[in-house]
Amino acid sequence: MLKKGEIKMIKKFLAEGFSKSAIARKLGISRETVRRYANLPDDYIPHINRPPVINSVDPYLPHIAKMLETAEQQKSEIPLTVIYEEIKKLGYDGSLRWLQQVILRYELRARAKLDEPIIRFETKPAQQMQVDWVEFPKDNLSAFVATMGYSRASYVEYVNNEKIETLIGCHMNAFAYFGGVSRNCLYDNMKTVILSRNDYSKGDHRFNPLFADFAKHCGFSIKVCKPYRAKTKGKVERFNHYLRYNFHNGLRVRLSMKHYTLTLDNANAEVLKWLDNTANKRIHQTTLQMPFELLAQEQLQLLPVPKAYQGIHPKALIESVAKKYSPINSHKDLEKLYIPNRDIQCYDEFIPMVANIILPVGFYGGALWS
Repeated sequence: MLKKGEIKMIKKFLAEGFSKSAIARKLGISRETVRRYANLPDDYIPHINRPPVINSVDPYLPHIAKMLETAEQQKSEIPLTVIYEEIKKLGYDGSLRWLQQVILRYELRARAKLDEPIIRFETKPAQQMQVDWVEFPKDNLSAFVATMGYSRASYVEYVNNEKIETLIGCHMNAFAYFGGVSRNCLYDNMKTVILSRNDYSKGDHRFNPLFADFAKHCGFSIKVCKPYRAKTKGKVERFNHYLRYNFHNGLRVRLSMKHYTLTLDNANAEVLKWLDNTANKRIHQTTLQMPFELLAQEQLQLLPVPKAYQGIHPKALIESVAKKYSPINSHKDLEKLYIPNRDIQCYDEFIPMVANIILPVGFYGGALWS
């Protein structure tokens, strides 16, 4: 990908009357590259969506945290040089200065002085998945967010409604993404999950019968937060903030620069790349490990992915838009911003009219499904 200044030079030479071949020779690039950038709008700004850089200290963060915690318990100060020599024995080949910068970035010494451990999990592997909706009213979209309690691996799916059929469909896609089902799932007091609290006795709630049946089908138990205690599901809440400010807002800006709006299609296409190559591959501030690495351990204890739920008609279940797109296999793919060639939603209003013309009334002999 060319830099912004190089693109400007191509535009400048074209304005001056140079041929594409001449520009290619001047800039030392191929004629095809010149042709591709020549067709871009003048206000085009190149964007590179790079995956997070894995630095040489990352694999040793849990060991460093343990050393600092042990030193704090013994009321002693452990020098940086001692930590450096210790992890060198384990294979670290970086510099002392870089080690110091990483320890400062994660505030490991300050966190060691707190009462709680530096590395926290709170839940056992495969024990819990926390679920929430994130609403984006400006875009008329919501995002289904599921975060595994142990690994902090997350799944996101954009939708245009929060109906129970959509919620169930998103769950099925999340289970497929994680490779299994947790023992329980935690929710706030969304009406698609819980109808009334303590309806039968204290702690015995009345759940939405359709969702309760779906949970039984999948094998997980339903857990709900206490009213006004949404922070009970703090893991997914923290990820919601990360999603909004580190992905969603940036995507809206990038699309706006290309004179496109954010839609269900491009949001789902881009969020899957972001999950696979950024969010679930970053070093998590709490576990000091990659969510994907911990998820690999967690998958060994997850319940198997269930078969399709038959409690509602299969056509009512949504299919992840992101599944239409191939897995990311190269850095070149990471640089692409998905924008559909044409927004086909503008043709929706013509579908009923065409159907009446082509298919006579009663063609199906009754309802599509009952």
